[in-house]
Amino acid sequence: MAEIRIENLHKSFGNFVAVRDSNFVVHNGEFVCLLGPSGCGKTTTLRMIAGLELPSTGRIRLDGEDVTMQRASQRDIAFVFQLFALYPHLNVRANIAFPLHSQGMVRSEVKRRVEAAAAMLRISHLLDQSVSGLAAGDRQRVALGRALVREPKAFLMDEPLGALDAEFRELMCDELRGLHDRIGATTVYVTHDQAEAMSMADRIAVMNEGRIEQLAPPQEIYDRPATTFVADFIGSPPMNLLACTAPGGGLAEGASSVLLSGQPVRVPRLAREVRNPNLTLGIRPEHVVLDAHSPLRARVTASEYLGTLQIVYLVVGSEESPLRARLRSDLEFRVGDQLGIALDPARISLFDAQGSALATTGSPEGARSG
Repeated sequence: MAEIRIENLHKSFGNFVAVRDSNFVVHNGEFVCLLGPSGCGKTTTLRMIAGLELPSTGRIRLDGEDVTMQRASQRDIAFVFQLFALYPHLNVRANIAFPLHSQGMVRSEVKRRVEAAAAMLRISHLLDQSVSGLAAGDRQRVALGRALVREPKAFLMDEPLGALDAEFRELMCDELRGLHDRIGATTVYVTHDQAEAMSMADRIAVMNEGRIEQLAPPQEIYDRPATTFVADFIGSPPMNLLACTAPGGGLAEGASSVLLSGQPVRVPRLAREVRNPNLTLGIRPEHVVLDAHSPLRARVTASEYLGTLQIVYLVVGSEESPLRARLRSDLEFRVGDQLGIALDPARISLFDAQGSALATTGSPEGARSG
């Protein structure tokens, strides 16, 4: 397996820019997900790594070698597509063995690799069956087996679970991550499904309009989003984003409070001065708590029952900023109820007027962190 290094990668189709000056590294043996909405550039990035698209500018290095202008067949990379792309006239064994026969590999080595891949994917009992009669999950395993037998430097996967139903998709997420751990493969995985990315990836690259907004481990992506786009894209429901202001028209370095609907709210201490008074406060729904003594008031507009929990939809103060709170389902609320709420200062993110997260040095004294 090998490191993949992307340097200033840019791709344009006429006047449309699909990928904008991307820079990132997939370390040897790492599982990285490219996550984002349709049209964000994630599949184009993957296809450039594979050699199926040539970049407009930039460089791609595989295991230290510059492969930017090499054809796909020269890159020693295995690609797994969303559609299984199996040969319906061949059985499972022949489908898995096809790339090895194309390379002219000796029969004994082909047999060894096919049987080893089938055993790893738990499809040894299917080797002599026709692929046309297989369930979708088994057909995806065959497609994975065809990639595995090549023993490539890296695996690239373009939404390989997109054609499966929810039950199969959850099962295959577990199996794909387990497979990755067993073989130590360098893997780049494209998906628009945040649940897939959060459950499988070592790191996630969240993309938007051709740019990587944040590249970090799943928990960091969730707890400390780098931009308001990431905050709004990750989470179900996503992070609450509330307009707030800096008292006095700006915040000094070390400041630890802002004004939300006219009320002071404690926030993590800022690492630098902020002169623009217009800010955005981010807080996850599970970190909104009820506090009858809080001066910060909210009005109930709806609730959504989720079993042991409920999502309560609120509007805050006279400005009626929308807010979601994840609360116990045994609490009863009616539309129009006025509640006192508190926001855990240790869990608050602050964003500037451009939507970028503000650097902080820690939580204010006495703030909860649990």
